[in-house]
Amino acid sequence: MEVAALSPTSRPAPLLPTAPAHRRRLLPPRFVSGRRLRPSPRHQGFGCVRDGWAQRHSARKTGFFVTSSSSASLEPATQEVGTAVPGEWSGDAIRRQFLEFYAARGHKILPSSSLVPDDPTVFLTIAGMLQFKPIFLGKEPRRVPCATTSQKCIRTNDIENVGRTARHQTFFEMLGNFSFGDYFKKEATAWAWELATKEYGLPAERLWISVFEDDDEAFDIWHNEVGVPKEHIKRMGAEDNFWTSGATGPCGPCSEIYYDFYPERGSSDADLGDDSRFIEFYNLVFMQYNKKDDGSLEPLKQKNIDTGMGLERMARILQNVPNNYETDLIFPIIEKAASLALVPYAKADEAMKTNLKIIGDHMRAVVYLISDGVLPSNIGRGYVVRRLIRRVVRMGRLIGIRGDGHGNLEGAFLPSLAEVVISLSTQIDPDVESRRKSIIGELQREELRFVQTLERGEKLLDELLDEALLSAGNNGNKHSLSGKDVFLLYDTYGFPVEITAEIAGERGVTVDMMGFSIEMENQRKQSQAAHNVVKLSVGNEIEIVKSIPDTEFLGYDSLFATAVVKGLLVNGNPVNKVSEGSEVEILLDRTPFYAESGGQVGDNGFLYLNGGEDRKQTTVIEINDVQKSLGNIFVHKGTIRQGSVEVGNEIDASVDPKLRRGAKAHHTATHLLQSALKSVVGSETSQAGSLVAFDRLRFDFNFHRSLSEEELMKIESLVNQWIGNATHLETKVMALQDAKNAGAIAMFGEKYGEEVRVVEVPGVSLELCGGTHVSNTAEIRGFKIISEQGIASGIRRIEAVAGDAFVDYVCARDNYMRCLCSSLKVKAEDVNGRVDTILEELRATRNEVSSLRSKIAVLKAASLASKATTVEPHNVRVVVENMGDVDADGLKSAAEYLLGTLQDPAAVILGSSPGDGKVSLVAAFSPAVVKMGLQAGKLVGGVAKLCGGGGGGKPNFAQAGGRKPEKLPDALEKARAEIAAAVSSSSS
Repeated sequence: MEVAALSPTSRPAPLLPTAPAHRRRLLPPRFVSGRRLRPSPRHQGFGCVRDGWAQRHSARKTGFFVTSSSSASLEPATQEVGTAVPGEWSGDAIRRQFLEFYAARGHKILPSSSLVPDDPTVFLTIAGMLQFKPIFLGKEPRRVPCATTSQKCIRTNDIENVGRTARHQTFFEMLGNFSFGDYFKKEATAWAWELATKEYGLPAERLWISVFEDDDEAFDIWHNEVGVPKEHIKRMGAEDNFWTSGATGPCGPCSEIYYDFYPERGSSDADLGDDSRFIEFYNLVFMQYNKKDDGSLEPLKQKNIDTGMGLERMARILQNVPNNYETDLIFPIIEKAASLALVPYAKADEAMKTNLKIIGDHMRAVVYLISDGVLPSNIGRGYVVRRLIRRVVRMGRLIGIRGDGHGNLEGAFLPSLAEVVISLSTQIDPDVESRRKSIIGELQREELRFVQTLERGEKLLDELLDEALLSAGNNGNKHSLSGKDVFLLYDTYGFPVEITAEIAGERGVTVDMMGFSIEMENQRKQSQAAHNVVKLSVGNEIEIVKSIPDTEFLGYDSLFATAVVKGLLVNGNPVNKVSEGSEVEILLDRTPFYAESGGQVGDNGFLYLNGGEDRKQTTVIEINDVQKSLGNIFVHKGTIRQGSVEVGNEIDASVDPKLRRGAKAHHTATHLLQSALKSVVGSETSQAGSLVAFDRLRFDFNFHRSLSEEELMKIESLVNQWIGNATHLETKVMALQDAKNAGAIAMFGEKYGEEVRVVEVPGVSLELCGGTHVSNTAEIRGFKIISEQGIASGIRRIEAVAGDAFVDYVCARDNYMRCLCSSLKVKAEDVNGRVDTILEELRATRNEVSSLRSKIAVLKAASLASKATTVEPHNVRVVVENMGDVDADGLKSAAEYLLGTLQDPAAVILGSSPGDGKVSLVAAFSPAVVKMGLQAGKLVGGVAKLCGGGGGGKPNFAQAGGRKPEKLPDALEKARAEIAAAVSSSSS
């Protein structure tokens, strides 16, 4: 039955919640950046009321609206349900409309969280609900009853589908509305329908609904209350429509809204999984159960709503384009890439369009990841960035971009594309614009580095093809490049498999695509397992948090406090009493102990339990760490040294004052260090991590090169100058936005509430920080940089000492200097000159020894010339000998001497065992031998493998090494045999 033929009396009137007129907002005219879009013939009448059930749906005047209270309750309303005027929706307008729609219904608009999640179980932010996970688990109290966000997300598990399907992306925005025990299924479905049909103007007859097969409640709401015909509601299994967070934890049925691009195909046998016809754009998760260890489901006391609408998917529908990439959210990047390749997108073939789509998608991902502090590297999140950048560079070369695309063949083109991404970022993440310089600089450096990697990949491919041809020739097999080798080129060197296959084909070598596909699938599974799961669990923590309030922290003002034991944990399990000798975790109602956060380690100290009339210490507990858990509960970890402790005991808590003093000095010094860094090397540097310990500090920062000695001295001098100024610190609590407006710097990786603590060193530093600090900079006493080094691509690390640790360090170094002066018999100011003299004498002696060794090696070689054998048919003079303990330089001199003594054609292979378990090998071939096809680098490299090593070099001269001296005779015999075989088979 066709939808338009339904009887007017076939179902009850739909209930359409909407906001009162005084709370509704009119949006400015909607434009799509850069171009005007017109409906295609199959979208004529798009957004308008039509005959059939859609017309009757829009004519209903019964509905609900949200009252002005914070809770999203429902009340009847009478309102004419209008139609959206056919128009043009920009991505920004779609996002704004979603957020304002739910804000008008009592939702708090919250900002997107970082792509680097606070949750250690999740690699990257992959869903809008991630920032609310602690609330869904009950670990943190809800701050608002319901919220709405536009969340930046990254998923790389389906990276091979990007550009090849209409909807797969690595970077995307997820629009979401969330209820934390406030409203549930009825309101969520009705609002989702109103938003889709009334606000966005989607024709109702083009919308389909999926529900979990056993969720009769959702089916009834969609059909009986919203008014969707049964023919447009599909029951689906758990694989598609039941959301779980893992083996245990919160879960519940889903309901999804699909858009139908081809309604003329009818309702019978419609398959919502048919991507060519349908696209899912809105997913509603009804989080109503807790899955227990035995697999059974129990109702959650607090039922929650978690929804997600793909912004790019909705833009594709409303902008009437064939895929997500051609929306105004991505297409300007694609157009820029096409212009750099000098081929308009409209004239590009399908292969080139696919590559352009990949470029457009990946550029968004890398720009936002770098902005959020993830820099290219070979591990962790940095590898994701590096891999995406390599794909963009690779695709750029494939479509014909040369150099920077503007005539500089030595330049980089990623910065030009990044400029477009940044220009589109204003409404997504305003911080991206402020980080423009560092983003573009990082992309430029990474691209230029990778171009060199690509060139190395080309050289490796040549070697692999040579080996494939040689191996096949020796074994009589078909020439083939293994799947593992192809994958190595693809994954490590970023070499396109298409180019690998093309080049291999030109040389008569096939490619094992099946083996390559297996390697790709293994990587995909690993990536999917690692990156695409948000784990939630409900266990003992939930029960504990219900009975224990947040810990009151007193440590800013005092190192001592009396507190009550609210909970005891042994091996993570709650107990009522713990005795002497046991490791224990103690939960107090109040504490002077600082819990590890913001890079600062947790305090150490003691807990005492006093008993009897004389109040003697009956229990002593040594605390060696304090961590935050379950929201804002402090967990004191330690060992009971004496006595026992029970829940409910009153104890005295005492922080180690010396250790706290060290932490305070190092924390304030860290703030001064960051200000000094920005002053000396540039404001674009930003914190990438930190450690504030009792005896040292460690500061990681984003920068592309090592710091010079002069820069380090300037930084050190600035910090010590500020310390000497004896400036009083100021701390205050203010609204987060006010702090940001004042220029406060946020600490890396920290999560902030609506109110924040701000620590200021007037005229020097202003940072959001919950850590402990000195009251006056003079308390730091002094500051000294211990080291500066790179720890990853684009990330540097400074280690330093301050306070008592600074004094200890300086005293120790002074003692070392005294000893050195005594040994060298010079004054401290003359040490450098004396050491330079000694080093120069040592270098001269070593050079003299090396020269003598080379002369001895040449003398030995003179006697070897008479041992040369002749290999027919080309009369090649061959010397293969073991020269005993001659070092590598001597071996080289001997080989050069022999090659000069023997007439061309000649081949020399020499080996030695210079000591320390080492093997040295050298190969030298005359021009005529090289012309025969023999290559010294390949021969000596293969021979060296027998000795547990490797090496290589030029066709006429090469060196290698190894770690198995006992294998040297076998290696030399192999070399002799290979030379003889190669010369005998040569036709030159």
